Amino acid sequence: MPNTLNPLELIARRWQPSAAFVRRAALATVVMAVIIVVTGGAVRLSQSGLGCSTWPKCTPDSLTPTAAMGINGLIEFGNRMLTYVLCAVVGLFIIAARARHPRRRSLTRLGWAQFWLVMSNAVIGGITVLTGLNPYIVSSHFLAATALLTVAVLSWKRASEGDEEPRDLVPRPARQLAGLLVAATGSLTVIGTVVTGTGPHAGDAKKVHRIPLDWQEVTQLHVDFVYIVVGLSVALWFTLRAVKAPAAPRRMLLELFACIALQGVIGYIQYFMGLPEIVIGLHMLGSALVWICVLRVCLSLRDRGPLQEDDSSGSALSGEQEAAEPQPASALSR
Repeated sequence: MPNTLNPLELIARRWQPSAAFVRRAALATVVMAVIIVVTGGAVRLSQSGLGCSTWPKCTPDSLTPTAAMGINGLIEFGNRMLTYVLCAVVGLFIIAARARHPRRRSLTRLGWAQFWLVMSNAVIGGITVLTGLNPYIVSSHFLAATALLTVAVLSWKRASEGDEEPRDLVPRPARQLAGLLVAATGSLTVIGTVVTGTGPHAGDAKKVHRIPLDWQEVTQLHVDFVYIVVGLSVALWFTLRAVKAPAAPRRMLLELFACIALQGVIGYIQYFMGLPEIVIGLHMLGSALVWICVLRVCLSLRDRGPLQEDDSSGSALSGEQEAAEPQPASALSR
């Protein structure tokens, strides 16, 4: 019985994307992950969290929103439809990474990790609706989106570097300080979801259960962690200068300073203006950008060698040529 090739293998035999195309596909997953974070916040801030009353349908009798549901139904349903766009972008990255020659299993694994995170987040979103916007589920929904963003950034980085063993570019104490910065920023994100769960924007105009904590006290804890992140960032800046780190990490750290400064301004504006929806939306965007910058700083402190770029048009046979030649069993079973 002849061996059957899977669809990804068939595509890989007929299409050889460039390294630049794979990088752009990886960057597209980062952009879409940020969009999902922001639009998810828009659903909550526009009180459209229950715009569709059930899941996976929008209503018990309709897959799509009805006219009687108004703008809230359209916003909630539109956010659901964005999941399909995100799946398409992640799927393109998986296909491009798989078709790239030579094959990089680490890159395709990251692509599949994104796919399963998208699926799990869709399920969590459905549970969020079915539980009437339970604040703990809402928080886990945001954290799952942040996990997707994390893997997307890792994929973008891996698509831009080689496959050698990681080589440290700075001494161990500097790397440990960067790891501490990542941990503190992650904690800041988690506390931010608690602030959301205790605050006034529950996601629906009806009375929705909130986390039973004092909103102002949780907000103060959030601010305290902001100062910790700022302090660690400044300490890392002086450390990188002291150890004469390469220019790239120091440049990325300056980008992080800019994002933190902008995020701080937005945070104080939303606090003193009584939490206007549009400013909170900008704060969520800033949160995603800060997290991206922190991850890039940490990842820039090690090197995996240069990426194998396109150096020959004859590196892979065309689909017609390859189909005409006998294939070894090892190639057919990849």
